[in-house]
Amino acid sequence: MNNLLEDLKWRGLLAQTTDEKALAEALKKPITLYVGFDPTAPSIHVGNLVVLFVLRRFQLAGHNPLPLVGGATGLVGDPSGKNEERTLNTTDVVAQWVDRIKTQLSKFMDFESKTNPAVMVNNLDWTAPMSAIEFLRDIGKHFSVNQMLNKDSVSTRLEKDGISYTEFSYQVLQSMDYLELYRRYNCTLQIGGSDQWGNITAGLDLIRRVEAGSAHALTVPLLTKADGTKFGKTAGGSVWLDPEMTSPYAFFQYWLNSDDKDVINFLKVFSFKTRQEIEALEKTHSENPGAREAHRELARELTTLVHSADISARVEVAAKALFGQADLAELDEQTLASALAELPRTQVKNGDEIPTWVDLLAATGVVDSKSAARRIVKEGGAYLNNEKISGEDFRLEKSHFLCGKYAVLRKGKRDLAAVELI
Repeated sequence: MNNLLEDLKWRGLLAQTTDEKALAEALKKPITLYVGFDPTAPSIHVGNLVVLFVLRRFQLAGHNPLPLVGGATGLVGDPSGKNEERTLNTTDVVAQWVDRIKTQLSKFMDFESKTNPAVMVNNLDWTAPMSAIEFLRDIGKHFSVNQMLNKDSVSTRLEKDGISYTEFSYQVLQSMDYLELYRRYNCTLQIGGSDQWGNITAGLDLIRRVEAGSAHALTVPLLTKADGTKFGKTAGGSVWLDPEMTSPYAFFQYWLNSDDKDVINFLKVFSFKTRQEIEALEKTHSENPGAREAHRELARELTTLVHSADISARVEVAAKALFGQADLAELDEQTLASALAELPRTQVKNGDEIPTWVDLLAATGVVDSKSAARRIVKEGGAYLNNEKISGEDFRLEKSHFLCGKYAVLRKGKRDLAAVELI
């Protein structure tokens, strides 16, 4: 336990604490702590893993984690600092998302431990029974509007288009969560992203005012990539944990394709490997970055944690198979479909005459014209299912479709496209 804060520092996972020395002393014995996740979508995304994995590290160190799903705060919306209000979802939609996110969070916590089992909590349980009068008298009276106005996300909105009372009150609701968990579970630490510092410290102040108690706050830096862009985003949007929203293959590829400048930092943040193991990978990466061993270890571990070891192994084979390093024919349909989902594609109706390789490649948009596709064939860079095509008039047949449905076109070493038989 004593090494936990030092490990977090080494991993770049400690931005702020209220009193680091006091927290270090408290961590000499098991404490109870929580992290909140609002159901703003049907799934959490890789950005949420930063604080979720910090919560997991605390449990592995012997502490008692309370993953909280915001069934109440998800109905209100945290002011994001953007110009517009968050879209308010219906009660039924939020309830569905709460259940889905609970299932996702449960994969990363041990709820069966005999010494420090995790406990899933939902802030709707104590918020819903409270009347508006009770909320205003028992909770609202302890908050200074002047202090609330100083919060960055609030002041930014006030300078632009203003903010509704609904979102303005979010800080009060989150503070009440900390107070309630302090009362129910003796929870004395809240963890969150560094943008949550104001909300978390407001909760500490509420605990002091109402219960004359003391607790702690710890925030994690907001993660950015080496190029300054936001972590967890791709051209297609967020990288989700739900396999229906981000395929396991795309998830694996996201980590595999990490910038060389980011991969060691990502290993520190997301991997549960020891410091010695990560430093060994850092040395290997420095000596031979082209081998991408650090990237592969990162992709394998994260895909195994989020999906499963079996799925991780299958999508890794699929990634190799697409580029001729494994047999495409050995892939099952689900894995193959996942691997091809992000590629440029064209479709052929079952029963129609199947076009030539040249026609199909041009139809996918990988090349600008059929003449460009013909040139690729002449130069020896045309492949179908990793087999070289030598004739410009080569026409696909039904037998070329893997799993009876997909064919893989490749231009040169890396440009891929898919043909789907429908």
